[in-house]
This record gives sequence, C-alpha cells and structure tokens, in this order.
Amino acid sequence: MKKLLLSTTLLFGFAIIANAQEISENALGLRLGSNDGFGSEISYQRELSANNRLELDLGWRSSHDISAIKLTGLYQWVWNIDQGFNWYAGVGGGLGNWKSDVSGFKDSGTFVYAAGNIGIEYNFDFPLQLSLDLRPELGGHGYYENNYGSDIALGVRYKF
Repeated sequence: MKKLLLSTTLLFGFAIIANAQEISENALGLRLGSNDGFGSEISYQRELSANNRLELDLGWRSSHDISAIKLTGLYQWVWNIDQGFNWYAGVGGGLGNWKSDVSGFKDSGTFVYAAGNIGIEYNFDFPLQLSLDLRPELGGHGYYENNYGSDIALGVRYKF
C-alpha cells in the first residue's frame, strides 16, 4: 500500500512539473520599440514565482532637439500556451526626465506614469527569449502629448 501511495504521489508530482511553465530565473537583453524615440531599452526580467516576474526597463532618447531617459517597472503574470510559448500581462509604472531645445525654446521636466503590458514570448531550448508586446503608458505630463504614449516592441533577451 505504501509503495502504491508513493508511486501515485511521484507520478502526480512529475505530471505537475511537466506541465509547469518555464520562465527563466533571470533574463537580460534589449526591448526595441517605437515610443516617441524611446525605441531602445535595456530590459531585465526576474522570476518571482512559477508564474510571476518583475521586468525593469531603462530607456533613453537622444536627438538633435530632445533628450530623455525613463525607467519602467512592471509586475507580470505569465501563462503557458505550449512548450516554451507563453503569453503575459502586467501592470506597473515608471519615471523619467526630458530636455528639449526646439527652435531656441528650451524646456525640461520630470514625469511619472502608469504602464500596462500585454505580450507573447517564445523561450528557446538554448538561453534565448524572443517577445512581442504592447505597452500603453498614462501620465508623462509635459513629455507625452495628451499624457498618453504607447509602443509595440520586440524583446531579445539572454536567459540565465
């Protein structure tokens, strides 16, 4: 009886592990989008539990008439679709600083914003993750027109 109970418990445990999603403990790379020049972001993801993680992104913009930097933090929920293929959604926010010099008119400021995130990702068998996501941002007074910005971005990250 004890062997049957132990065997059943082990079999059930292996079934749960086999169906568990595989989000990496850490992932570091780039998030390449088009949000008003914040096209490049250094992106870091940290696993918090089997289906939750934290994403931190540092973006910058530098052109002849405006420069800006922003930091975004997102709490994400991850759901498995199929082996290595996940979708995720998240909420968070961030802060930034900008300076502009358009036609001799200089201005600058700091902004705070709320952000959402929804996307899809593929985790390869080797340490590479590709993702595609949408991130709307509300706030950013003084930087975003109408206090709204959003972008679609491709993420390429090394998993470790």
